[in-house]
Amino acid sequence: MTRSARGDSAAFTHLVKAHSAALYGYFARRMPTAAEDLLSETWLQAFAARRTFDPARGSARGWLFGVAHNVLAQYLRRTGRQEPTTGPEVVDPWQVVDQRLDAAAMAPALRRALAELPPDERELLLLISWEQLTPAEAAAVVGIPAGTARSRLHRARGRLRDRLAVPRQTGPTGRNLTATGDLA
Repeated sequence: MTRSARGDSAAFTHLVKAHSAALYGYFARRMPTAAEDLLSETWLQAFAARRTFDPARGSARGWLFGVAHNVLAQYLRRTGRQEPTTGPEVVDPWQVVDQRLDAAAMAPALRRALAELPPDERELLLLISWEQLTPAEAAAVVGIPAGTARSRLHRARGRLRDRLAVPRQTGPTGRNLTATGDLA
């Protein structure tokens, strides 16, 4: 922020890249229908006021959230609202980040568990999970009846669940990691 205030435009670009997701999440949780507009306005106001940033008073992140708070307050006054609204369309980009971190932490154990499956069960599971085939389509690919494919898939999922549940792993977000989706 200090370099940006001195005219270094690349420094401000770095701030935008580093803090946009967090600021968008702030707006999306409070005013989902206007989050993108509010984020844009925040960056316009932050750029215009960048010379007022004082590192002795706090971090650039805190200063940017202060600007965001003021932009939200201005929007609420302008629209005649007292409180921010929330709705079902709230999008929190940090949930995706948390899920990716958890998946990355679980990947080595999942690879080991997949390698321990019998090859026919592993292939069925991967055709259904990764290639998004139905059990009947996967059965046709490997040349077995659909009922056989469903029973092998059931066994494969059970074995994976057993192998992945024994050592309860904790991901970077502090939550216990468990298999979900097609693996559950």
